[in-house]
Amino acid sequence: MLASVTIRDIVLIDKVEVSFETGLCALTGETGAGKSILLDALGLALGMRANASLVRTGGNGKNDTARASVAASFDLPTDHAVFALLADHDIMAPDPGELLILRRNLDKDGRGRAFINDQPVSVTLLRQAGESLVEIEGQFASHGLMDQATHRNSLDGFANLKDASHEVSVLYEKWKEAELSLTEAIAALEQNRADEDYLRHSLAELAELDPKSGEETELAETRALLMNGERLVSAMASAEKSLSNGDGVEDRLTAAQRILTHEVKAAAGRLDAVMDALAIASDAVADAEALLHRVMVDAEPDPAKLEFCEERLFAIRAMARKHNIAVEDLPTLRVNLEQKLAQIDDAGGLLQKLQAERDQAFANYKSNAQDLSQKRKKAATKLDNAVALELPPLKLEKATFTTRIDTVDEKDWGPNGIDRIHFEVSTNPGAPSGPLARIASGGELARFLLALKVVLHRSNAIPTLIFDEVDSGIGGAVAAAVGERLAKLAETVQVLAITHSPQVASCASRHLQIAKSENKGVVTTNVSQLSEDDRQEEIARMLAGTHITDEARAAAASLMSREGT
Repeated sequence: MLASVTIRDIVLIDKVEVSFETGLCALTGETGAGKSILLDALGLALGMRANASLVRTGGNGKNDTARASVAASFDLPTDHAVFALLADHDIMAPDPGELLILRRNLDKDGRGRAFINDQPVSVTLLRQAGESLVEIEGQFASHGLMDQATHRNSLDGFANLKDASHEVSVLYEKWKEAELSLTEAIAALEQNRADEDYLRHSLAELAELDPKSGEETELAETRALLMNGERLVSAMASAEKSLSNGDGVEDRLTAAQRILTHEVKAAAGRLDAVMDALAIASDAVADAEALLHRVMVDAEPDPAKLEFCEERLFAIRAMARKHNIAVEDLPTLRVNLEQKLAQIDDAGGLLQKLQAERDQAFANYKSNAQDLSQKRKKAATKLDNAVALELPPLKLEKATFTTRIDTVDEKDWGPNGIDRIHFEVSTNPGAPSGPLARIASGGELARFLLALKVVLHRSNAIPTLIFDEVDSGIGGAVAAAVGERLAKLAETVQVLAITHSPQVASCASRHLQIAKSENKGVVTTNVSQLSEDDRQEEIARMLAGTHITDEARAAAASLMSREGT
């Protein structure tokens, strides 16, 4: 829920900090006191459009404030959907028990910055987070139920169809993936067929050359060895002679081992390490002589072998240049060419397989989407009937509410199914129905939205609802009915109602008054929480106007008593 709002330098507001609680909170005040300013300020923190005119001006009419700011704090359960949204953007959630804070700064030139828990974010992310936390309903609202894009989710939530809708979305993605695979396979096959002669010629060349992995390095090393053969053989012969001249290194090591063998016992272990070292040295010398002899054989000048090595090396490098790849990639190219030709040879089987997969994926999606559509239509009837029961007490007994579900053309089927869903109303018998915002007047619209919210409240995941002048154009028993329904709605979600109706205000569990004051020519707006006595006085003002009478106070007390507040 919304825990608090802190506002600095917004229009007529110098500094205001307002705390909120669960239940129904009424916000009242005289016309022009600044109720809309409070709503605009909150909207700023929720990521709505900013305007430089919101920055507070001084008493001389000049913009003397460097920056306006609004922070909205929320107390939320740890599983609220907003935290998944923030995690996707690497924004850390607050620790359990701590508040989530959305903040927006606005400079006098209209530029600003957005923050979530003091981490800089885009205004888009701030708005996405705000829309998941607060919904503003009223004649001037631009999202919530005023946005037709929300109507499908509202119906699915009412009918517990969100799991079925998600399944349709998954099947849609599988269908589109299968269709893409088929399309790509057909395109690749067509390209391969156009290049078939080239592919077969290239594969034949590669098969004849038969390049091996690591062959280039091996050939380059052998070539270098053969090209320097005479010099290397001469050097190695000299080295071999050094090892074997006279007694030879190996013979001398053997002699040393033989002499010391007779003294090992007498040395009491002192010669063991020496004997091991001599043995290792003797073995190493023998290995060196063997390796040296082997390398001498390999390096022995061989013009025919050198010529073969160079021809082979130049051939595989030329093939790599022809295909514009590294020599090491030639074996892989051969495999790829073989696969492309295999696809050409088995084109019918591959395409038939992919077509079958596509058709099955489409059939699965269509079946589930049609089933979901039927469930939506049944749920729409229940929703329409439920809303119809709420309309007469709200002085909308002649109005009708309809959930319209149209099956779209197959080309427009999507992850949300095959339906186009929106709510329509008709305010007079026989009059055509149409979208909420176009058919209903401001007051009627607010009451329609209230009726809808009362019916949909159990499926609503947004913890805070704000109704802006839901009582416009009504009074008496109708206003009382509006207040009762707002209080009923506030049993499950936090409700804030900006109202001019004493009947609505009397139903609230908390009452905030918005008022203007003037000091040295500077006008400011303030928000204060009313005590029970002050609350009675405010409701009396709403009943009587500027001159509050004892009769108005008595009527206010009666209203408050009747509501049990």
